[in-house]
Amino acid sequence: MPMRKRITRGARAPYGTLVAAATAALLATLVTPAGARTDPAAPPAGSVRESRPVHSYADAVRESVWVDTGLDGDGDGRADRVAVDVVRPREPAAAGRRIPVIMDASPYYACCGRGNEGQKKTYDADGRPVQFPLYYDNYFVPRGYAFVAVDLAGTNRSDGCDDVGGRSDVRSAKAVVDWLNGRARGYTTRTGTAPARATGWSTGNVGMIGKSWDGTVANGVAATGVEGLKTIVPIGAISSWYDYFHSQGAPLYDANPSWLSDYVNSPDARARCGAVQDRITAATPYSGDWTAAWSERDHVKDAHKVKASVFAVHGQQDLNVRAGQFGKWWDALAAHGVERKVWLSQTGHVDPFDFRRADWVRTLHRWFDHYLLGYDNGIDREPVADVERAPDRWTTDRHWPPRGTATTTLRPAPGAAGPGVLGRAPAAPGSTATFTDDPSLGELDWAARIDTATPEKAGFVTRPLSRDLRIAGSSRVTVTATPTTATAHLSAVLVDLGPATIRDYVAAGEGITTLDERTCWGASTPGDSACFKETEARTADVPHTVVSRGWADLGTWADPRKGRPLTPGRAYTLTLDLAAADHVVPAGHRLALIVGGTDRDLLDPPSTTPTLTLDLARTRAELPLVGGAGAFARATTGPAPALSAPPSLLLPPGGSAPPAAVAGPRLPGAGAAR
Repeated sequence: MPMRKRITRGARAPYGTLVAAATAALLATLVTPAGARTDPAAPPAGSVRESRPVHSYADAVRESVWVDTGLDGDGDGRADRVAVDVVRPREPAAAGRRIPVIMDASPYYACCGRGNEGQKKTYDADGRPVQFPLYYDNYFVPRGYAFVAVDLAGTNRSDGCDDVGGRSDVRSAKAVVDWLNGRARGYTTRTGTAPARATGWSTGNVGMIGKSWDGTVANGVAATGVEGLKTIVPIGAISSWYDYFHSQGAPLYDANPSWLSDYVNSPDARARCGAVQDRITAATPYSGDWTAAWSERDHVKDAHKVKASVFAVHGQQDLNVRAGQFGKWWDALAAHGVERKVWLSQTGHVDPFDFRRADWVRTLHRWFDHYLLGYDNGIDREPVADVERAPDRWTTDRHWPPRGTATTTLRPAPGAAGPGVLGRAPAAPGSTATFTDDPSLGELDWAARIDTATPEKAGFVTRPLSRDLRIAGSSRVTVTATPTTATAHLSAVLVDLGPATIRDYVAAGEGITTLDERTCWGASTPGDSACFKETEARTADVPHTVVSRGWADLGTWADPRKGRPLTPGRAYTLTLDLAAADHVVPAGHRLALIVGGTDRDLLDPPSTTPTLTLDLARTRAELPLVGGAGAFARATTGPAPALSAPPSLLLPPGGSAPPAAVAGPRLPGAGAAR
């Protein structure tokens, strides 16, 4: 899904309280549409030390450099050079001062655009950069930063071939960090020999940022341990490309990495990169078996090399780059003591500039000031996590998962009628539940029919809760299942059964609506406006909310990296990893565990139509509950409050939701990590 540009509302301090003369000169460069508001995130006078907009954006240096990656991905006998477009304030270099760099390395600058308005790079007749997509340049260059926009190998004006997260992607961006620190060669033209050096104006301190594929590159570069990379801000980013296309052996919807290379490559690269795409196809089999190519594209295994701080942002309902990508990365970074911060939203694949603008720009400003300029502004001592509980309603936690979170085992058991029971007591030996894979149905269909015995799922529910119950972290579900065929896929889904108003993540915009009103974030030129369309939350009233989900091929029961045919009639035990989540199941609601086969539009079906029988005595869910088993015990004893919701959402006892409740696409049709 293309990302669009946005800007934030926030505290509006008078510019006259800032550095008056320099700020007046800056404001004179603004190109502001009628009715637009200017720089809503400007800090109030007397706040802690921070960078101020004292440099001219109109007079900034705009230049292009081509950096040698040391690779020859397109096999033309020459080392590939990647195009690096730079915009930096003129004044610091003239005064002999060096400045830090904010960098976004992307494959999308020419093919598809960035931000909510699909902005692409533009150039003048001489090839000099004019428009830098997104607001990073407009906002941060006047504040004394350089902004660097890198075309990954094979894209836009770069040599080479994009290899979908592999060595070429990572080396494209790492080489630029090295160049900014004087360790790599840069040139003033794509084919010439005149050198371009950054050490005269760059401190070498680099912060990488980007959404989706761009943020994925930031993860990959950080995982090399490169010197000079001080922080990364990955937004809806991939940490393991295998998990983008497969889940424990099961192919996820549209699991085909090779087409992405062709999708982002420049026209010239498409003509020369067919062999690269063939190698990607051969190295990443649809079977879901782990190969060396997936190891190359797995950044989690290299978390111990990360020296940069990490400010991660992820939508808990992101069904493109699923939240499991964040969870595995976060846990690995935590294990190695990496300094971290996180925002978890209710959206799908959406940039925080589009769902919490004013707070986002203000927080990002302070983050870069601290890690790139060294300002002691306290952001490193603030709560680690911001979590969206309801549309535009956020809470914070000093640690994430919160202290006191403990893995708690819940067990399914048969119910007297309708769904089974989910609780602490194990099922009696010999207890079973049976379902048949139906690829035409998915998690929302299963949840809507939870109180009805239907053949496509096995469902288990708690009693209505007497207290709120919070899940925070990554869950696991272990099943023992007997298939009737040689292939079978499994889905495990946690669901909050109860009415709520949520961001409508299955609708266009994935939880936001873009408005016509614009606000301005920083300075503009005629070719690069700082003014972007505003957004607001797009909400839906729902009778249930999916909390987390996970998928697997039962054929990986013995080895998660290699599938094998199943023996019909034999029982297999498999553990499914569910995506990281932070969700409060309110008092009066019920928590459900659903086990099914193919999750429509999220998981490709197996080659057969299996019926699976679960051995409930050997099936369990391990959930990270805040307060642990004691919290669950307290929430499942005592009277539960009555539910309050719009009448259309209150289901009759034993009833099911209307068909409209399960409508809507789950995943962008293209499947690209944009």
